[in-house]
Amino acid sequence: MSDEGKAKLVMALRKAGVTDTAVLGAIEKLPRDVFVPAHFRHAAYDDVALPIGHGQTVSRPAVVGLMTEALCLTPRTKVLEIGTGSGYQTAVLAMLSRRVYTIERHRPLLAMAEQRFGQLKLFNITTRAGDGTLGWKAQAPFQCIIVTAAAADVPPVLADQLAEGGAMVVPIGSDYASQAIVKVVREGSGFTTKEMRAVPFVPLVPADTAREAV
Repeated sequence: MSDEGKAKLVMALRKAGVTDTAVLGAIEKLPRDVFVPAHFRHAAYDDVALPIGHGQTVSRPAVVGLMTEALCLTPRTKVLEIGTGSGYQTAVLAMLSRRVYTIERHRPLLAMAEQRFGQLKLFNITTRAGDGTLGWKAQAPFQCIIVTAAAADVPPVLADQLAEGGAMVVPIGSDYASQAIVKVVREGSGFTTKEMRAVPFVPLVPADTAREAV
């Protein structure tokens, strides 16, 4: 992809409300065409969601940018991602944080994502095939959690794995028409929530395997 195309994408992200220069820089640097099927690569740098198989999509770059920006990542942040998918969001997180733990229920998608991480030399990503609705208890607490599929409500199991002061961004809503990204912050024994913006996501569902807490 030409530098002109990448610059056009960054302009689209700014127009969509992404302002964090580190987030914009990571998205500009990352080759999104690596994360989409070959027959969609002509649209890899458009601000659109694209199918990746198994009923899943790679999110719009603007949505990736807005959700990442909301986490306020630092080079010391430990992140949990629910829904690896193509690995695109994972890679953006890895470029901005200390370590990313990511869970995907579709093993073929996870295997392809792992190959991409190796190709891009992103070695601060730990992957797991399984039920993302359970989180990753053995590695908790996390400073940040990002959920890339829509839940009916704030998942309490995931919220409980947040560190004090930690933030989770998660799409909430039972159907496309009513979904919105919500930011959840842990404050002592409670949580505060703030709705960010409406956006459609595939549903968050348990894996067919991995029914036990991890």
